[in-house]
Amino acid sequence: MQPLEIIFSDGKAKYVQIIDVYRNAIQSGSLLPGTVLPSARALSFYYQVNRHTVMNALQGLVAEGWLTSIQRSGYVVSEHLPIDASKKYTKRRSVKPFEYNFSMPLQQTSEVDLSAFDYIFAGGLPDLSAFPKQKFKQSLSMAARQFNAHDMHYSDSAGLPSLKHQILRYLGQARALNVDDLLICNGSQEALYLVAKGFINQGDFVAIETLGYPPARQAFESCGAALVDIAQDEHGICVDDLETQLKLRKIKLLYLTPLHQYPTTVTLPIARRLEIYQLCYQYGVLIIEDDYDHEFHYQCRPLQPMAADDPAGIVIYISTFSKIMCAGARLGYLHAAKPVLAYLKGLKKLINHKNDVFTQLAVAHWMETGEFERHLKRMTKSYKARWQAMNSTLNALKAHGLNLSFTKPDGGMAFWLNCHQNAVALKLRAREKGIYFQSEEEFYHSNSVRSLKPNDGKISHIRLGFASQTVEQAEAGIYKIFSEQL
Repeated sequence: MQPLEIIFSDGKAKYVQIIDVYRNAIQSGSLLPGTVLPSARALSFYYQVNRHTVMNALQGLVAEGWLTSIQRSGYVVSEHLPIDASKKYTKRRSVKPFEYNFSMPLQQTSEVDLSAFDYIFAGGLPDLSAFPKQKFKQSLSMAARQFNAHDMHYSDSAGLPSLKHQILRYLGQARALNVDDLLICNGSQEALYLVAKGFINQGDFVAIETLGYPPARQAFESCGAALVDIAQDEHGICVDDLETQLKLRKIKLLYLTPLHQYPTTVTLPIARRLEIYQLCYQYGVLIIEDDYDHEFHYQCRPLQPMAADDPAGIVIYISTFSKIMCAGARLGYLHAAKPVLAYLKGLKKLINHKNDVFTQLAVAHWMETGEFERHLKRMTKSYKARWQAMNSTLNALKAHGLNLSFTKPDGGMAFWLNCHQNAVALKLRAREKGIYFQSEEEFYHSNSVRSLKPNDGKISHIRLGFASQTVEQAEAGIYKIFSEQL
């Protein structure tokens, strides 16, 4: 056959234009199956293009199924064209959408775009504007320079030794938690899910604080847990109620946030911690201690974690860098008894092999240089000033006659405020004014087997985070929340 006529234009690469012309000719029937094309040399001479250009075009047509390459015969129009195969499918009857059989229903949670708000009182949001970007950039640069094959392969799935060494040193100095090994995770949420996956069978009971951290509960439920609410009072989880539930049900895990209870901010007293530990040991219950913002404590030195005094090895300790750095850093860690840690390390390999190496190397260098602790000291000082300012602002509103109740927390990043009115309605009105905060009903779990969620009329608390905004912004936002009542 004679080469097809092509008028080349400047819009596309020449090999693409050759593909288009020959494909169209085959689709239209101008070139029939079995037709032998001229040699690549002949086509190159005819079109006055480089032979590699022609070869790219011919190989592209072969890859699409329009041509077949036959040894010693050159290129032939395929006997089984893609267009013929597609016609067979178009003749089939229409099909209904496929019905997917998921393992279990998954609660859908909507993500709030905080950038849409002028005043942001999110409870665990750090001040990103104060993060030492240039110093951390130096650590990232160092991580890139220290690039080596060992770190980049599928080794150290439990975390890079350099990072674990720095975190272990820090935990011993700052939290009186002297342990010898860790599992580095992609944030504390992965750690929670690993524990849930490692211990929960369908229908196992997990005890939770009545008001608590929703993503933790979702992780437990996704692995088949039946959740049991344990009553709380102004000091935290109630020991008597926990004992009652332990007698009634075979509870496997207890999830706690003992330092700054989420969301109420209270610190669980030492006496209750000891009683809870003894009960859990007696009934064979593992304690998951979520110590999510230990660093930020202002009234006094923070109590050491329950994991620091764990002779029976029943505490699984989880913490995170999200409140120190940012949520996007995705860096958390977990400590547990050696058999538990070994099992969870193996489970983590099934999920994602290992964490991002560059982040681990950078944070290890950041900690080694002392910049990490300098950043912590700056932020603790800054957050303490904002904690004191919010306390003053709320007391000033009370002096104006507003019916507000709260206990100044010993630490953390938020206040738990009783407004003595419908908190949900207050929240909705505030969001219309460009103000974001969470209200009490968001922290209950109405689907637990023993839910202590009150009637909506009794939901009167809101959670006001103070870390992410300046003192002036927070004060203006709080006055705006209650402007209709002043």
